Amino acid sequence: SLKAILGAVKGLAILPLLLYIRNPYVLQDLSYAVTAVQIGFRLAKYGRRKPLYSVLDSFLDKVARHPHKPFIIFEKSSYTYREADQESNRLARALSTHAKLKEGDTVALFLGNEPLYVWSWLALAKLGCTAALLNCNIRSKSLLHCFSCCEAKALVVGADLRSAVEEVLPSLRQQGVRVFIFSEECDTEGIESLCDKIQQASDQPLSPHLRANTNLKSPAVYIYTSGTTGLPKAAVINQERVWMATFLQSVAGVRSDDILYLYLPLYHSAGFLMGLCGGIEKGITIILRRKFSASNFWDDCRKHNVTVFQYIGEIMRYLCSTPKKDNERDHKVRLGIGNGIRSDTWAEFLQRFGYIRICECYGATEGNIGFVNYVGKVGAIGKEHFLHKAASPYALIRYDTEKEEAVRDSRGFCIQVPRGETGLLVAKIGVRTPFAGYAKNNQQTEKKRLRDVFVKGDIYFNSGDLLKIDHEGFVYFQDRIGDTFRWKGENVATTEVADHLIMVDCIEEANVYGVKVPGHEGRTGMAAIKLKEGVDFDGQATYQHVKNYLPSYARPRFIRIQSSVEVTGTFKQMKGRLAEEGFDPAVITERLLYLDDAKGYIPMTQEIFSAITEGRIRL
Repeated sequence: SLKAILGAVKGLAILPLLLYIRNPYVLQDLSYAVTAVQIGFRLAKYGRRKPLYSVLDSFLDKVARHPHKPFIIFEKSSYTYREADQESNRLARALSTHAKLKEGDTVALFLGNEPLYVWSWLALAKLGCTAALLNCNIRSKSLLHCFSCCEAKALVVGADLRSAVEEVLPSLRQQGVRVFIFSEECDTEGIESLCDKIQQASDQPLSPHLRANTNLKSPAVYIYTSGTTGLPKAAVINQERVWMATFLQSVAGVRSDDILYLYLPLYHSAGFLMGLCGGIEKGITIILRRKFSASNFWDDCRKHNVTVFQYIGEIMRYLCSTPKKDNERDHKVRLGIGNGIRSDTWAEFLQRFGYIRICECYGATEGNIGFVNYVGKVGAIGKEHFLHKAASPYALIRYDTEKEEAVRDSRGFCIQVPRGETGLLVAKIGVRTPFAGYAKNNQQTEKKRLRDVFVKGDIYFNSGDLLKIDHEGFVYFQDRIGDTFRWKGENVATTEVADHLIMVDCIEEANVYGVKVPGHEGRTGMAAIKLKEGVDFDGQATYQHVKNYLPSYARPRFIRIQSSVEVTGTFKQMKGRLAEEGFDPAVITERLLYLDDAKGYIPMTQEIFSAITEGRIRL
């Protein structure tokens, strides 16, 4: 009857309203689901193609589609997609001829952010080689260690990093590693110039047969992570993982007419995979910068009509700390993609610089799980979605921070925490969610695997992160566990810093941990040390040593001198109480020192403490 039809129409009319009342994010959830399904289909299609359709092939398609579109703008130079293709062809031919590279070889890249970094990676991909992306801040022991991880056949070096390589050259030569530097000539025996060889090479395309055996599971790059302990570890990133990371830009809503501002280091997964590779997949223009500059950020954005930028939490705080200007809302930026922004900084950033959509995400370079806050809820690192959970099963489990282990029930299985409670994120390792682990480091790979989690024989990836999921399904980051803390957007492995400190003549033992500093993201480094018998603390020697061997973000900002370093019953160093006590001289009776960038380690005073906590001294 007509009455029944009208009743049905009314019911359908109020259905969206009822759905919205039940879930105010229903439209965003639906949009995310559509994008996720599209990504799944595309990845399956790329994987079926023989040979594999890789990010390099996506780049070559863009070269054919819009050869004259600017690809990389760097300082005063601009390079089109075709020019980038030609430059990388020359470099690939030079390396093929002089380094005798073949498909499957690994080559380490040791450069800062510059166009040559991009050409180098494209060149290696064209030869079917794997690139090991070395952190350009590492030196000596760490630098050599990274070579042994990935068994690199050759090293390609930026001209400005020559002295760092010369320091370890005898060991590299012993290992038979060929070293090439971006210069016209080089008089150092064992280092070969590369620019002259590039100029003599042809810029004609290379045959796809050179990479004919590459598939989705082939290693594409090695990206180094400090993980939970020790020296940097080489996370194996295969072609499938590269594609998954590039698709983040699609989830975030990046368009082909966007202009991306990229200043995060290209040796990191955020800068390289999500920034550079994501930009290639979209065919956009990338404004590349050597490093971040808060004072130039908005001027650069205005100059280049930037619409999208990447960030880490600290970046936003730096921008909010700059002096206010009348024209700071005068820009075209519409989207920021990144991770690690605090709620208060997020709110302040939007209030000050106008509405910019922030797409906060979460994931580890080597991990098999990630989250995206596609809704834009301030403070959350992601949102749960049933499709995501079905494709990548995960759970938050109860964790004992004192014993540093997962809590298990009477049957020996882990305990899932209820909503609203903090737990350790673990993600099931399976065919669709593999964990490749670390190159040549079975011990550390095994450490990240958690067995018999919910049933006998299951294996989960241990993220090392404590998270919380609220009743609406929003995911919040709480803390990191183990021997790693995060400072200035970098992971700092405490054991590596401690190993360097005990090399100082006056130091017998060192216990390194992170302490919270008001107004700063993450934790800064602090060390509790025990001096050698009858020896006084040598502040100058300690400062010189950490300056020479550790990047700035890993140098202990505070030192606490103890008569003995506390250990647990199983002889593990106690960090919890020390971290809680922090660096307040009113609380700590033992001798405290502060790292002043101009003077080295100086006595910590109440005045310095107050200046730091009140924000008059920025760390």
